[in-house]
Amino acid sequence: MWESETLTDWSDQRMVQFEDGQFGCLWAPDITYDGETDEYVVHWSSSHRRDGFEDKAIYYATTDSFETFSDPELLYRKADSGVIDSAMYEEDGAYYCFLKSDANPTGIILLRSDRPTGPFTRVSAFDRTMKGLEGGRYEAPTAVRLDDGRWCLFLDYFGGSPETQGYVPFVADSLEDEFVRADAEFEFPYGFKHGTVLPITAEEYDRLEAYEKEPSER
Repeated sequence: MWESETLTDWSDQRMVQFEDGQFGCLWAPDITYDGETDEYVVHWSSSHRRDGFEDKAIYYATTDSFETFSDPELLYRKADSGVIDSAMYEEDGAYYCFLKSDANPTGIILLRSDRPTGPFTRVSAFDRTMKGLEGGRYEAPTAVRLDDGRWCLFLDYFGGSPETQGYVPFVADSLEDEFVRADAEFEFPYGFKHGTVLPITAEEYDRLEAYEKEPSER
């Protein structure tokens, strides 16, 4: 973990220990704010000793300071396959969590809950979004709400030729609706993968644009 107030000057790396000694890995952490408790829910993908380190599930811990964290708990386990790459968003008081499912189906799925800590149910409309796509070649979902109120979901496409890899955009009026692929509305430099979207102010943008990296950072 690193901390910054400017997005250009960062603290030294600090190791955050979530595990209870039983996790086989901790992958792809993400953060969701819980307005009801005024805490942050940190969630990630892990295999676990209890099931022989086989299928991965999503676990979480909470914090109000990023100094101390609650003990890890299970957020979501899919009965018929592993899941990774959780990305969660709030809309109209509900919480929606995108995940990469290893099987049944293979690809991205969407869950809904009244609380960021679950329990979650599947959003069937999103299954239609993925229908006909090579689901096994998409991972690392990340989304952002656009200025016009629509949602844009970026999926990391991998496994094809180098020039075809990277983010593929999909848009929908709400997280409950079917997403439609929208390549013509967005353009990325090659190599943007497995990240997240952070809205920033005009002042922050100007500061980042003017920032000159040290040789060691390039």
